Amino acid sequence: MKRIVSQCIKELAQFRRDRLTLALAFVLPLMTLLIFGFAIRLEAKDIPLVVQDFDRSNLSQRYTERLFTTNQFIPVNWQGDAEKALDRSLARAVVIIPPDFSRRIQDNKISDVQVLVDGTDANNARVIKNSIKATTQSFLQSENLVPSTAPVTTETRLWFNPGRKESLYIVPGVYAVVLWIFPSLLAAIAMVREKEKGTILQVYASDLSAEELVLGKSLAYLAVGLLMATLIMGLGAIIFQLRFAGDPTPLLVGTPLYVGTSVMFGTMLGARTDNQNSAVQGVALVGFLTALLLSGFIYPLSNIPFPLSLVSNVVPARYFIEITRDAYVRGVGWSGVWFSLVMIGVIGMLLFNVARKALSRMQLGG
Repeated sequence: MKRIVSQCIKELAQFRRDRLTLALAFVLPLMTLLIFGFAIRLEAKDIPLVVQDFDRSNLSQRYTERLFTTNQFIPVNWQGDAEKALDRSLARAVVIIPPDFSRRIQDNKISDVQVLVDGTDANNARVIKNSIKATTQSFLQSENLVPSTAPVTTETRLWFNPGRKESLYIVPGVYAVVLWIFPSLLAAIAMVREKEKGTILQVYASDLSAEELVLGKSLAYLAVGLLMATLIMGLGAIIFQLRFAGDPTPLLVGTPLYVGTSVMFGTMLGARTDNQNSAVQGVALVGFLTALLLSGFIYPLSNIPFPLSLVSNVVPARYFIEITRDAYVRGVGWSGVWFSLVMIGVIGMLLFNVARKALSRMQLGG
């Protein structure tokens, strides 16, 4: 144990002397938090919309006003062919109100309103379509153009996030991405640096075992990662007004476990690569891409096609995102996230074993 602590102290001393590493540990995670937290928006807003009103009645004007009072659309002044507004990307949708709009409604007849939607972005097109349909239905109800009583009515309540704050969904996911990339990157660079400088030979010549070397380095960057986690979660609480929704103890237990797994991943990559470029590329390709795309951070896990869906089962960020979103949004507690904690622990042990074996082979070979 004493040799593990000594290795940890030595690693922390080297870490403090390297300004570039300090920036990598604290400045870049903060920038990533701010960029992801403010830039990523899953709900489309300020969608340019052209409304061509050929009826010009009071009823059609009220319908037009209702479309823009949702604050989801912004008006675009366009007098020409409606399709050209879409072709030139001046608008994402066009609503065409026919000349007999109000007359047919007053005669209790169906009046067709044409809606053209730019389908380049399928998800955005779906949002526009549903929003216009919902606004039209709301307009008909407010104008008493549909029966006031219906055999079936629905009342919808948003259970975990009634204010529909996107930061409650995005920022806890950013915690998982940041705490997976940067601690693993620091650990990988530290391990490879020993090889490049040749100091790893001194370790091999000593009686320090591979397990002690891995644990000593990992303990140092676990401390750095926990300081990083405290910084970004504290700033997230201040900037994005995140508050715990329930029992925070799963997050308090899961964060050191997750950061330790991240450090083990970086140590494993560092033990299997010979230069810093390869280590950084490994973290970027294997770590960053999986944490971003296969963790449920932005895209639902149910949307991941087979066989990539199998890969997502061994992505630790997937399980930590469940823990963070439960802590800040759902508030279910241990009963909802215990399996995620177990999976992170299992993956961390596997990574430690791979790193230990790689260093043991190198030590024997040396």
